[in-house]
Amino acid sequence: MPGYLIIVCSRCESYLLAKSGQKTRTCPYCGLKVAITTAKKVATIENGAKASELLRKLKERAAKSNAKGHALSLKGKLKKGH
Repeated sequence: MPGYLIIVCSRCESYLLAKSGQKTRTCPYCGLKVAITTAKKVATIENGAKASELLRKLKERAAKSNAKGHALSLKGKLKKGH
């Protein structure tokens, strides 16, 4: 049974799921062809269902932190009443 890798796209920093035997993975978000051997590896998991579950959790966490970061960067830049 092949393992699965959770990697990070070097262009848009999205999390991607790849089979451990793959050489490249195209990022569905920005289109970059990511080389698995040089990509930042977040996790290696044997079970596909568990890999998918972890990927979903990582994406949710990233979305929450990005939303907070974006909101904080706008703080103080908006005019009153807007």
